[in-house]
Amino acid sequence: MEREEWDFIAVGSGGGALCAAMVLGRAGKRVLVLEKEPLLGGTTALSGGVMWIPNNRFMREEGVPDSREQALAYLDATVGDHPDLPAASRARREAYVDAAPRMVDFLVEQGVTLRRIPSWPDYQDAPGASIPGRTVVSTLYDLNRLGPWKEKLRPGFLPLPANLDEAMQLPLFKRSWQGKKVLLKVVGRTLLSRLRGRHLATAGQALVAQLLRKALDAGAEVRTGTPVEELVEEGGRITGVVARVDGRAVRLRARLGVLLNAGGFARNQAVRDRWLPGTKASWSATAPGDTGEMILEAARHGALLGQLDEFVGNPTTELPGATTPPAMQGDLAKPHSLVVDQSGARFMKEAASYTDICKAILQRNRTVPAIPCYLIMDARYLDTYMLAGTMPGRNKPKTWFEQGVLVAADSLEALAAKLGLPPERLVATVERFNRFCRQGRDEDFGRGSFAYDEWLGDPLHEPSHTLGAVEQPPFFAMRIYPGDVSTHGGVVTDEWGRVVREDGGPIPGLYATGVTCASVFGRASVGAGSNIGPALTWAWRAAHHALGDT
Repeated sequence: MEREEWDFIAVGSGGGALCAAMVLGRAGKRVLVLEKEPLLGGTTALSGGVMWIPNNRFMREEGVPDSREQALAYLDATVGDHPDLPAASRARREAYVDAAPRMVDFLVEQGVTLRRIPSWPDYQDAPGASIPGRTVVSTLYDLNRLGPWKEKLRPGFLPLPANLDEAMQLPLFKRSWQGKKVLLKVVGRTLLSRLRGRHLATAGQALVAQLLRKALDAGAEVRTGTPVEELVEEGGRITGVVARVDGRAVRLRARLGVLLNAGGFARNQAVRDRWLPGTKASWSATAPGDTGEMILEAARHGALLGQLDEFVGNPTTELPGATTPPAMQGDLAKPHSLVVDQSGARFMKEAASYTDICKAILQRNRTVPAIPCYLIMDARYLDTYMLAGTMPGRNKPKTWFEQGVLVAADSLEALAAKLGLPPERLVATVERFNRFCRQGRDEDFGRGSFAYDEWLGDPLHEPSHTLGAVEQPPFFAMRIYPGDVSTHGGVVTDEWGRVVREDGGPIPGLYATGVTCASVFGRASVGAGSNIGPALTWAWRAAHHALGDT
């Protein structure tokens, strides 16, 4: 078998792999990044590229209060200590809170340009929560700076050169001067960038592009279309991998270690059926290569697995002809709407984190059919808000109505009949909800009682940004499913990103990050960027450990 010698190998090309390549490359090490897909960036490139970074430099620069103690108090309250969640131990939480801001400092020092989104509240109403938020994102980035690598970068979800906070304002352009101002700014930026021969990217694609450029500049070699088939173990240590290169098996030795950053198993229906029964790969917004073989391969070498029944939810619907399931979280939080199960009852707070929403659907479905559940809306909703990525208005695609994705009726009773729900139950549920909206307090689920609820809603709707009665006919219903943007369980790692065995001892030479490993946040949904922040942080820690810099 043909052989190659390297210092360090990263399997996968998400943000973590590229961050580790930067660290080791800057230290003069020979680093190889292997991506099985033809395009680089994995699900990181498809995402918003948000990182949850407590006590970060941008918060300090802008006078936003935070501290190590405050962040740990929040994680203690939301994550807690559980013997069945070794990846979410207090020691790992402390290591994350300490290392994450240092990782961001490293990126900035290497010339990666980042910024803080001014307002993105933490998801849970708990001690230590930050209402301004702890989010860090990439600035806009010119993809032409990648040269020929530009064509190997996975496209992002947002084709406009708009920052995420600007993109959130764009749907308001017909209703507010601020929205019009943002629209003009984005249009002007688009035209100017084209005149200057620039191709500006945003969100996760911009983050991956920056990291890729810096990893290449640091001397890392990156290969696409190179799937890893085996981890090589010698004397109890992982010493490399066997990869498929141009149709032949090649043994690649890694003197300092191997980092797994190959995603989770969201696209593998057989594995989902084992660990996430009742969910579908077709509801996932992950990259196609998110199939879990590296988790299973690590387990073959004795790796401890954890939290395999966890995923990062993404409430969605099934649209005819759609290649990517739409994200529906924001849709569910807008006024003049509520969600009911197949008995016509409301069962959750609609203005919650994407993960909490999907967990609530699955939990409800164990006792009352709730897959799909239904987003119930009145005429004001469709006239005012975007729905499943379409602009406001009742003129939706004909196929939506033909295939029952969107159902319309002149009364709630008629809507219930079309959906097969008990009419009296649906009417009573809506009347109860409307009473809560009129009094400004949701007595059942507390919708609108926390800053994040209001942030998700309509900033122009008063007095509540999320509570609005459902009472103006015609009425509409859309199916909602518990989709995801990744799984959240995998191999268990220690405070340095080392993969551990069932006895808690590390497997020498093997590291993991991203959703290949079990989350440091356990079963909690703490804030925006709770995947990508840890992915880069544990990769940064793993790279330093491989260098002996501990």
